Amino acid sequence: MEGKEGRLRRNSRESRLSRRQKLVLAAVAAVLIIVLIVGLGLGLGLRNRGGGGGDDDSLPPAPQPTAIWQPKVNTSWQIILNAKLDIDPNNPAVEPDVDVYDIDMFMHQNSRAVSSLHKLNKKVICYFSAGSYEKNRPDSSKFPEEDIGLVLDGWPDERWLNISSPAIREIMVGRIEIASRMGCDAVDPDNVDGYQNENGMDLTPEDSVSFMTFLADEAHKRNMAIGLKNAGDIVKTMLPRMQFAVNEECAEFNDCRTFSQFVDAGKPVFHIEYPEGAPFNTNAEQKQAYCNAPGANGFSTILKGMNLNFGAEYCDGRQVRTKVLRRFSSGR
Repeated sequence: MEGKEGRLRRNSRESRLSRRQKLVLAAVAAVLIIVLIVGLGLGLGLRNRGGGGGDDDSLPPAPQPTAIWQPKVNTSWQIILNAKLDIDPNNPAVEPDVDVYDIDMFMHQNSRAVSSLHKLNKKVICYFSAGSYEKNRPDSSKFPEEDIGLVLDGWPDERWLNISSPAIREIMVGRIEIASRMGCDAVDPDNVDGYQNENGMDLTPEDSVSFMTFLADEAHKRNMAIGLKNAGDIVKTMLPRMQFAVNEECAEFNDCRTFSQFVDAGKPVFHIEYPEGAPFNTNAEQKQAYCNAPGANGFSTILKGMNLNFGAEYCDGRQVRTKVLRRFSSGR
């Protein structure tokens, strides 16, 4: 039989072992908690880096706009759609010294052009065609053949799209997302006026209103502005959702008053005319007519060649040549 002293020694030993076990368990639990916290922190950090499939890992994530940009009437600009800007990201400089650059999105997707322009306090509008199929774009294989219509008059490499198609809209969301990741301040979706042309898709003005409403919502979700390109029949309907208009040749066709509704609402009209000889040999009389067209008061007018290349002329007489990496003789 175990005496009282023996029982006390055994109980004391068991108590000491129990405390030791508790200390060990507590230490293990503390280590697990630290590992869990560090792991969660790393996971959150990785999720917040803004990475994603298809990004160029050599480029840092572009800062995203924090609010939807609303440009002012008379905002100065330059538009170049068939050449890539030549800007040194380490020592950026660009000519002309205007407020806004409208550039081709895909051509600048894997460059530092947007961030370089931002360093120069410029806003950037990223152009893509929303209503036409272009076979040489990176996502051209995604377009269903049944949603592709007739060739655009004057642009043999482009065809009208069924802008009511869910597949087409999904592709355009992808393009808007690219613009967002690039850090673009706004998007310039072109060819949304198929209803005015032989399109092969029986498009109507209502189709364009629905499509532009959809695109505006997607751009605004990503804190980007959006402009209405031409499409004068739907200006009044779309004006509240748009931050600006981009118009081609309203002076040529005596239709600038339609787009002056934007100026009346305190929103700019980025206006392009294509006089013969532009941008460096424009007829003075024709230039005067385009710059002072009825209804174009307050427009941000620029005179360009139809190919929308590096050159530009302004109504104040300035003629500029923006430095680009490539120059083309035709195309957008």
